[in-house]
Amino acid sequence: MVANRDIGITIERGHVHAIVGENGAGKSTLMKILYGMIKPDEGEIIVDGEERSFHSPADAIAAGIGMVHQHFMLADNLTVLENVVLGSEPRKGLGLDFGKARARIKEISDAYGLDVDPDVLLEDLGVGDRQRVEILKVLYRGAKTLILDEPTAVLVPQEVDELFDNLRGLKSEGVTVIFISHKLDEVLAVADEITVIRRGTTVATVKPGEVTARDLAELMVGSELPTPETRESTVTDQVVLQVEGLRVRIPDGRVVLDDISFTIHSGEVVGIAGVEGNGQAELVEAIMGMRPLEAGTVALDGVDITHETTRDRRDAGIGYIPEDRQRQGLLLEAPLWENRILGHQTQEPNVNGPWIDRKGAREDTKRIVATFDVRTPGIDVTASSLSGGNQQKLVVGREMSGDPKVLIAAHPTRGVDVGAQAAIWDQLRAARASGLAVLLISADLDELIGLSDTLKVILRGRLVADVDPAHVTPEELGSAMTGAGPGEEG
Repeated sequence: MVANRDIGITIERGHVHAIVGENGAGKSTLMKILYGMIKPDEGEIIVDGEERSFHSPADAIAAGIGMVHQHFMLADNLTVLENVVLGSEPRKGLGLDFGKARARIKEISDAYGLDVDPDVLLEDLGVGDRQRVEILKVLYRGAKTLILDEPTAVLVPQEVDELFDNLRGLKSEGVTVIFISHKLDEVLAVADEITVIRRGTTVATVKPGEVTARDLAELMVGSELPTPETRESTVTDQVVLQVEGLRVRIPDGRVVLDDISFTIHSGEVVGIAGVEGNGQAELVEAIMGMRPLEAGTVALDGVDITHETTRDRRDAGIGYIPEDRQRQGLLLEAPLWENRILGHQTQEPNVNGPWIDRKGAREDTKRIVATFDVRTPGIDVTASSLSGGNQQKLVVGREMSGDPKVLIAAHPTRGVDVGAQAAIWDQLRAARASGLAVLLISADLDELIGLSDTLKVILRGRLVADVDPAHVTPEELGSAMTGAGPGEEG
């Protein structure tokens, strides 16, 4: 499979150069070449006027190129300092010189406005802080060119603003940033130049002042920018999922969900808006039976399932798109057809009596690949060989198969391009029209407003407001999410 063909890009020192393209267009492959993870079959890389050949990331780092991956490469059980120096530990005689490392981390953090505490445990940090640790880790190794792969995919709007401030600080210090993203409005806000890649080759390099998001989308996918707008209501009187008085307490004694109650009807999308870390993940896990309740009930089609296992809830008709496809949704080293079976191993077409039905699972995987436009050479390749967006389309296709009654969709279009986003929105709308009840959790406020029939705001583990998706703006919703904005008390 040819992932890159005749790619040509010139990137100026001290610029933010964005690279955009569909999932599977070849962006990640190109970045892996620049970072020494993949050796190109032909072509040349010239850094500061000198041709370079990279056999490993160590060669790229030596040339001043560092990379922050979309899925962070950090160890939760280590401190920030230990994560940063891992693999390039400062020596003092036979021991390690942590004092010198701490001083250097502080110096870099202050110089670039990263605000990183070297002594905190990584597991105690949120996503935005983790990303700053990744950036600091690369700068600590002397990088002058920074590759950021989908850096805003897991950030909420406030964290995106902080990241962009950090990038401007890096730029002013002469650091070059290669910024890969699907979010065209963000690219236009932060980039000095934008290169568009389509099907493995560069099709244009433009300046942000010369193009709109619509122009970029057309260059990327050859079609107009989609919107998540849902036109007609399909909500019925039939209650499918009823959640009453949920309370969840975590082992350290904190209550992370308190008195959560709502209903979802057949044909209805209920959206939950909130800054990440306000209880959304715990709510999903409580409904799926993955987290114990201190109080409250969950009923599906009028049947109490509060004490049922996750497997029984799945079999009763709950589909689940997890927020992290790689950690919670896929076995990356297993082929696509085996990933089709995951979570559905007791249901047709994956079983025949007590046995797994390989033939049925393989045929249905082919159907999902065709219906959901999963770009793959075949169903026997591993899930890890697909681009992020195509992995997501496979998960969405799997979870919408078998006609679930309720779909719990956590960030269903996170990290996918405009074409894949439109395809997932179309599938959600079609399923909703045929009676599916959907609980939608998303950091994309336009997606929440466009797809939801009912929209609720979660803050510190409580549902604090109901807002009308037909009339609320993303700015008003963002204010409500931080506790500063409009909305009826719920």
